[in-house]
Amino acid sequence: MKKSILLITGWGGGTKLLQPLKQQLETENYTVKLINIFNALDVNVLKEHVELAKNYDVLMGWSLGGQLATILANEISKQYQEQKVLITLASNPCFVANETWQTAMDQPTFQTFKQSFKDDAISTLKKFGFMVCQGTTTTKQDFLTLQSLIQPQNLDVLNAGLSCLEQLNNVDILNDYTGHQYHIFAKQDFLVGYKVQRNFQKFTAKFLELDLISGSHGFPLFNFEEVSCKIFEYLNKIKQINR
Repeated sequence: MKKSILLITGWGGGTKLLQPLKQQLETENYTVKLINIFNALDVNVLKEHVELAKNYDVLMGWSLGGQLATILANEISKQYQEQKVLITLASNPCFVANETWQTAMDQPTFQTFKQSFKDDAISTLKKFGFMVCQGTTTTKQDFLTLQSLIQPQNLDVLNAGLSCLEQLNNVDILNDYTGHQYHIFAKQDFLVGYKVQRNFQKFTAKFLELDLISGSHGFPLFNFEEVSCKIFEYLNKIKQINR
């Protein structure tokens, strides 16, 4: 029987950026549905996505997509008493720093970015794309690749995504989640510092695993073969445990 994965992309780029990862995951007989970000702060939109997500075995997301996958896993656990496998890639459970979670973007920097996006969305998206690639020796080459794959985005969706990045705080969800969860971070990530994983080590969740690889925030695109191998290894391990 095929295992099914719901894969959620990050903010600003569209689903095409995760197509290589999707296709690689499908080589091992996983069925993968790739979707764009959505407004988890809208009750009706969230309900619609919970109904979609409950049909998948694994909920996975990149950056904001990882936060959204976490929200879906939590809602399914509460509503249906079913624990989905949760996998996040370069995803900070709380993207904007607060008193209890300091390893994140500071509030003034985020507000400046938000205002910049309001003033000039196209230029801001381009700058954001460079930040996604920043940190490695291949930054310039990766940025060109990223730009070739980015699709035009709905501004309402992007604005809602910024609200999610600003307001979502999944720390307690991950700390208390009783299902299997696996989080991959990158050493050279400019947007989600790898030190975030140290905070995860304080969590009391029973089935939590972490991994750290080399790469930028864009590692799900630029290192998709390595990432898919790690995901396969993790999912195969869970299969063995559940036998």
